[in-house]
Amino acid sequence: MQTKILGRTGLEVTIIGLGTIYIGSRPSGPPNNLDEEIGARTVEAAIEAGCTLIDTAPLYGGTVSEKIIGNVLRNRPDLAAKCTVVTKAGNYREGKDHSFDGILRSVEASLERLGLEQLDVVYIHDAMGVPMDDVMSKTGALGALRKLQDEGVVRFIGSASNDPPTNTPYIETGEFDAAVVPDAWTLLTQEAGERILPAAEKHNVGISCATPLEVGLLATGPIPGVDYGRRNFSQECLDHVAKIQRLCQDYEITLLAAALQWCTRRPQVTTAIPGARTPEEAVANVKAAEMEIPEAFWSDLAPLVRFWEKGVHR
Repeated sequence: MQTKILGRTGLEVTIIGLGTIYIGSRPSGPPNNLDEEIGARTVEAAIEAGCTLIDTAPLYGGTVSEKIIGNVLRNRPDLAAKCTVVTKAGNYREGKDHSFDGILRSVEASLERLGLEQLDVVYIHDAMGVPMDDVMSKTGALGALRKLQDEGVVRFIGSASNDPPTNTPYIETGEFDAAVVPDAWTLLTQEAGERILPAAEKHNVGISCATPLEVGLLATGPIPGVDYGRRNFSQECLDHVAKIQRLCQDYEITLLAAALQWCTRRPQVTTAIPGARTPEEAVANVKAAEMEIPEAFWSDLAPLVRFWEKGVHR
């Protein structure tokens, strides 16, 4: 699979990573009801297929995702040697804590669960509603991560917020080496192009594009009766995706491949990190990243890339 450098970190990662918010989760059950065995096999399958970036957080599964990944790394040192694991701090199932001591405790616990002595990147997670001055202060989240950076426990620091207006000013400070950006750069929304990507280019911030598949719509195309959860797609939007899917079929490529590879065609977007529940989904994402797509397709796709400002997010 193609690799890119994650901004100024110098870390070389594959253009598709594994987002672990869903690993092992049962589609018909509660979102945090995880099957740890399936989760472990999903992580193993992703790395074996060629994915070298694993993105996690204490929030995912109430720390179970980190536990699953840690068990894989311990049981399969051959796979551990091939991948980069990044995590986050500040948002947890029981609530947010972006305090200095809270971040220190969070990183210590993540290291223990993951079985690591050092983390390549730790992201300040979901600082929505938290005063930015507090987060960025020497006695706040950034100060704690700078301390860990000085001690060699954390190599690089990033911002990750499930809210583009919150992510934007953090990236614009130039303080962060990398950022996880959800809900802002897909075939259906290009909000990141307004301020996030220009700021990332200015400061050489490596961008990981989260939610690149719009909760599955851009993986399969519209399917009648499917509930897309926190998305509320209008019929017009669904029809438009079907039109993109027909273009993909004309070129004998998959919508999944087009959606994932489109994200990383922008230079500052290093990787897309779709979530996967099962080994099969993880492998499908990797194969989609490896699919050859002719330049003529991208030219024909360009007029179909639209910003659906209304009717996408609930």
